Amino acid sequence: MAVGEAHGTLQDRPAQFTERDYTARMARAARDALDAGLAGLLLTTGPELVRLCGHRPRAATGRLTLLVITPEAEPRLLVPATERAAAEASPGAGAVRITDWRDGQNPYSAATGLLRPSGHYGVCEMTWALHLEGLREALPLAGYRPLAAVLPLLRAVKDDHEVARMSAAGAAADAAYAEILSARFAGRRETDVAAELTRRLRAHGLSQVDVAVVGSGPNGADPRHTAGDRVIEPGDMVVLGLGGLKDDYGSDTTRTVHVGEPTAEEQRIHDVVHAAHRAALAAVRPGVPCQDVDRAARTVIEEAGYGPYRVPCTGHGIGISTDEPPYLTEAEPHPLLPGMCLAVEPALRLPGRFGARLEDTLTCTETGARPLNRASHELAVVA
Repeated sequence: MAVGEAHGTLQDRPAQFTERDYTARMARAARDALDAGLAGLLLTTGPELVRLCGHRPRAATGRLTLLVITPEAEPRLLVPATERAAAEASPGAGAVRITDWRDGQNPYSAATGLLRPSGHYGVCEMTWALHLEGLREALPLAGYRPLAAVLPLLRAVKDDHEVARMSAAGAAADAAYAEILSARFAGRRETDVAAELTRRLRAHGLSQVDVAVVGSGPNGADPRHTAGDRVIEPGDMVVLGLGGLKDDYGSDTTRTVHVGEPTAEEQRIHDVVHAAHRAALAAVRPGVPCQDVDRAARTVIEEAGYGPYRVPCTGHGIGISTDEPPYLTEAEPHPLLPGMCLAVEPALRLPGRFGARLEDTLTCTETGARPLNRASHELAVVA
């Protein structure tokens, strides 16, 4: 699908993930583990577990749930006996062999039969220290490495069904942004506008709102600002961030608006950010290092004379969380691959005065970037 094609409507229901989807994801994870020199992957309760096998435990507790993915065997899912029925009812149940451990049994001893005694395994960052220590005690010769160190891009490449859900999340953010433009800004606190943004995002189907940024005037120059008690004034530039999860997949969108007509300088700053955004999107294609996307945006900003005011990260990966690897920075050499999803967000900040940022979610295709949200990039004027 080429850049500019429309995505699904808000009314579209996402395609249900099938056993084939989960089988393909776990097979890819097994290949990635082998390529990284690992005996396999150990995934406890968290986003990786849900994405790879479809099982979502009812609550995050100290009771061990463990997905074991190895290159030489079918995936195995170890669950508490009380969770077995839920695991067997999950959409990916047919893609894994499910076993259980019962109260009074050492769950880590139950896990030892699924692992090589001296193997080296990648473990997700959300693994509880309790579980890691239990595995180390049961298998003292095995090694455990965080996925961030050995497989940082494990979940970077999405399949078509995942991209479709992210497109729906992008459409929800677009709709919420279109609605907020008709709201009054002047005279309201940032927190009040942020609360309205949150309500509108939820009304369009986001189950989790991770981003509801309102940075007015000097607050827009702080890349870490979310929303505060500052009262928005006529003449303010306002950075608006909208993001979160819909059907478990994310969107991250940022637009900059102006309360009343902007000055020539404010419009110029926004135009430079817009040009940097276009350059970054044009640089996205398979095989291009992430750092080259960052360089494309940086070059535009530096040539316009605003290099010292640039926010140094041009973007990040996005998927089952709204911020994940890879990162579009000078330090990131990983090449882009078809199916990677990114949030591209060049920004300028003039400390003590104002800032401007534009952010879109997109997917890398064989022919380049395909945006997953469509809101206008223009500097909108609000009341």
